[in-house]
Amino acid sequence: MTPELQSTITCPECGFSRQEAMPTDACTWLWECPSCGVLLKPKPGDCCVYCSYATVPCPPVQLAGKGGCCTS
Repeated sequence: MTPELQSTITCPECGFSRQEAMPTDACTWLWECPSCGVLLKPKPGDCCVYCSYATVPCPPVQLAGKGGCCTS
């Protein structure tokens, strides 16, 4: 299986959405909303902002499930 590398991340504060390219070799711990400036961090139990706020989880989780999280 080939993971999806594009995901749409949505700011929970203002609703701004943008398609982003996800890295395959690192977790994205922080994402600053370009609209309102809020700094997103992963929700408890998630490894990155894509797993918390995006339409597609990060590539390691896509490939192996939550146990394949990039923080494991």
